[in-house]
Amino acid sequence: MTSLVDWSVAERSAKALAPQPPAVSPVQAQAVVAELRRATDRAAALVAELTRLNEPAVTATTVVTDRPGWIEANVASMSTVMDPLTDKLIASKQPGRLASAVGGRMTGAQAGAVLAFLSGKVLGQYEFFSKQNGQLLLVAPNLVAVERALRLDSSDFRLWVCVHEVTHRVQFTAVPWMRQHMLDEIQALTDALDLDPEAIRERLKGVLSELTKAARGHGDGNGLLAALASPESRVVMERVTGFMSLIEGHAEYVMNAVPANVIPSQPDIERKFAARRRRGANPLDRLLRSLLGMDAKTRQYTQGSQFVRSVVSQVGLDGFNAVWTSPETLPSKAEITAPSSWVSRVHG
Repeated sequence: MTSLVDWSVAERSAKALAPQPPAVSPVQAQAVVAELRRATDRAAALVAELTRLNEPAVTATTVVTDRPGWIEANVASMSTVMDPLTDKLIASKQPGRLASAVGGRMTGAQAGAVLAFLSGKVLGQYEFFSKQNGQLLLVAPNLVAVERALRLDSSDFRLWVCVHEVTHRVQFTAVPWMRQHMLDEIQALTDALDLDPEAIRERLKGVLSELTKAARGHGDGNGLLAALASPESRVVMERVTGFMSLIEGHAEYVMNAVPANVIPSQPDIERKFAARRRRGANPLDRLLRSLLGMDAKTRQYTQGSQFVRSVVSQVGLDGFNAVWTSPETLPSKAEITAPSSWVSRVHG
């Protein structure tokens, strides 16, 4: 079956459009790679202490990569996730018209443009879609670019980021049902797709409205996917939003709970990152972030971290860890902003 996205085109165009990395010598590059690997090992001990989650023997690989390497990994990941969606589109009632209108190469080029943009933004990522055991990706040029731009202590900053990403690894390995739960939710989203041409046409009007709002800086920040979602898929997206807010907020909470003697310049890092988020970037960058839903991701960090802090203050860390018991104990999107309601539901 032909895919609606030509992933080879996506990879080539993404690599061609990716921004140039910061200038570093071979010796400097080797030093960055070595330090990030040490920081990952050190972060594992810190995360174990700060979360009280028992990570099994680590089988996920740690990959310190550049922007093209990150693109390759995410092309593999995105194709694993999205091919079932596109297969459903092809198998719908009017595959010929839809396929000819979109075209695999065109959508591949569009996906490549998105990946090129993100390749200059992502600092680290725990990726588990394309590899059964997962892989921890650390994008070295992006870390160097940020620490230079914000004038951060490089060792502190690298450990700070590694704590965040290792927390994600621990979440998906210490909690045995998490990975399958995420895969099930993606399948549920696929099953909820409404492929009626008239319904798609109506939702495209919402996309155009969101484009206009985003260009003016008034978009909701949820991205194009939310604008295209059917009522049924919105229900799934609400669940996924609560889930993602939890895991992103939990990682943010952990990275900011590292003792001051371990990351002495952490207050400076937090302050500059907060200012960077408030300040934003150039108008085109803000537009792309809005359309891709990256502003919503920033809210997930903030609201999720507030949820974790509030629950820990009410029932302690072990009480908070009841969140990992089963999918039923995950907070809903509404409970993320009302932590006491989650405490009441789970702890009675």
